Amino acid sequence: MKLGIILQSNKPEHAWNTFRLGIAALKADHHAEIFLMSEGSELDDIPDSEDFDVSAKVAEFKELKGAIYACGSCLKVRGRESGTCPVSTMSDLLAMVESSDKVLVFG
Repeated sequence: MKLGIILQSNKPEHAWNTFRLGIAALKADHHAEIFLMSEGSELDDIPDSEDFDVSAKVAEFKELKGAIYACGSCLKVRGRESGTCPVSTMSDLLAMVESSDKVLVFG
């Protein structure tokens, strides 16, 4: 199965759970992509905590060959760049949605 996940939140627990699901999918031999949109594009600034080790989950997801993309317009509005993944467009998001068997939105 190909799973497309959209993260629209900068809340640590939302990001943590998004990447946990992506990791579970990859470990079950599925394909997973995560598109960072709206507040989700702030992923680089989400702090780790004792309960939510977001950066560790992002690293594990990438290590398992999961794909991450960030909305370029969302980053621009925030005056940010992405240090985690490629900057993408709505056309890229549409392509992910079209090619996915399931699409989930967190946030």
